[in-house]
Amino acid sequence: MAFGAVSAGVGDGASPAEGCDVARRAALGRFENFGRDGHPCRLGIMGGTFDPIHNGHLAIARHAMAQLRLAGVLFVVAGDPWMKHGRAITAAEDRFAMVRAAVAGEARFEASRMEIDRLGETYTADTLRALHDFLPNSVELYFLVGADALAQLPAWHDAPRLGSLARFAAVSREGAPPLGSEALAKAAGAIGASEIELVSMPGMDVSSTDLREKARRGLSVRDQVPADVADYIEMHGLYR
Repeated sequence: MAFGAVSAGVGDGASPAEGCDVARRAALGRFENFGRDGHPCRLGIMGGTFDPIHNGHLAIARHAMAQLRLAGVLFVVAGDPWMKHGRAITAAEDRFAMVRAAVAGEARFEASRMEIDRLGETYTADTLRALHDFLPNSVELYFLVGADALAQLPAWHDAPRLGSLARFAAVSREGAPPLGSEALAKAAGAIGASEIELVSMPGMDVSSTDLREKARRGLSVRDQVPADVADYIEMHGLYR
């Protein structure tokens, strides 16, 4: 089964259908019935450790919604990200709580814990397959990646099949080196896609790495994260 939540629900005596409902809520939250009216729609997927989530992440989602005509964006919080082995990351439950707080007031944003509930290492291919299992064919997935991740796509797990699971869009920030057609074509070929679309947005001088360092030094991060996220960091003494 795709999610740990599914197997846990069935193992506790729930029917397979009830177990799937548990998993669907864990995966999609308020988007549980997304696209079930049969009308074609597009759902953006943002994956990451979000350690912590910041205003730049939310800005990317907003620009992607406008430029790609997305009906919503699902923030998928990584559980055990294979690319970050050997690096200390904040507990998954804390990271998920911050993302949930950050998107709580956004009607077209949702936080997903599907990768946290899945046992073992986190792979984008597995996440996209699981979403296909739960969403109707009327929903088209758009996976958002940073421009700096394009060169890494060939090394992603099951990379040649990613393009069949979702359309990919790369985020290009003003002031960053431009994304050339050759780089885009190479990345698209690596994942079996016909193209990788672009999302352009203003440059923002914010990164999770810098925010962790600021918090460690006792400096405020309130100007770079949503207020509820800043409250959570302070209340739980994160990054100290």
